Amino acid sequence: MRIYEPDQFTLQALKNTPIELALDVPNEVIPTLAGDPAAATAWVQTNVISYTPSVQFRYIVVGNEVMPTDPISQSVLPAMHNIQNALAQSPAAANVKVSTTIRVDLLVQFLAANGAPLLANVYPYFAYIGSSGQVALDYAIFGTGGRVVVHDGVLGYQNLFHAMVDSVYAALEKAGAPNLQVVVSETGWPSAGNDGATPENAAAYYLGLTNGTVTSGTPKRPGQPVETYLFAMFDENQKPGAASEQHFGLFTPDKQPKYPLVKFTN
Repeated sequence: MRIYEPDQFTLQALKNTPIELALDVPNEVIPTLAGDPAAATAWVQTNVISYTPSVQFRYIVVGNEVMPTDPISQSVLPAMHNIQNALAQSPAAANVKVSTTIRVDLLVQFLAANGAPLLANVYPYFAYIGSSGQVALDYAIFGTGGRVVVHDGVLGYQNLFHAMVDSVYAALEKAGAPNLQVVVSETGWPSAGNDGATPENAAAYYLGLTNGTVTSGTPKRPGQPVETYLFAMFDENQKPGAASEQHFGLFTPDKQPKYPLVKFTN
């Protein structure tokens, strides 16, 4: 599970459960934690150490999609260092990995040195609607029936999800970090609000995604499961932006499953 800020009610609810958690440091907090190690230590103490080992923290995610042009981009790496140092002071939290979620190649040397993965948000939906018809819908929603659509040298791609994940691996190879693991920190398909956003397409996407796609690995990394987080748990009827942004939930706000035929657990 991933949460985007240290909500205390959620952290309390996760105590003594087998759920592993990726916890975000909100973007607006990053400059403070970067400039003040004591503030980073206090943040870790309040939101992580005080809940361990009852809550199983897997990653601390310092920032969500901070672009190089963002004013806080220069603060991401110092904040990661300060949080890593704060975690190291507690034996119960020393193995928690510190990373960040990005759309471009950033900070790979830090991640490789610390054995942490790169978290990437992978949305075939946005690639599909932004392609001006160049990306076929069946390729985006795992509907090709096993047919190879795109060839990249000796590699063949049956779906856009694998192609997008492998594009990140290709970039990491060029950046000198071929062994860095990629974790898909967000992926999903909306059920309404824009082109291609229908319950049928969303159900097809999730069915294809959970039907061996993430466990089998990618053409570039066969047999290496892709750790993947689905976005999002619930529809967000007050979320700003494009209308489709309100319809990414797996459940309606009254907790009814939108895709009852898709099995998200074994």
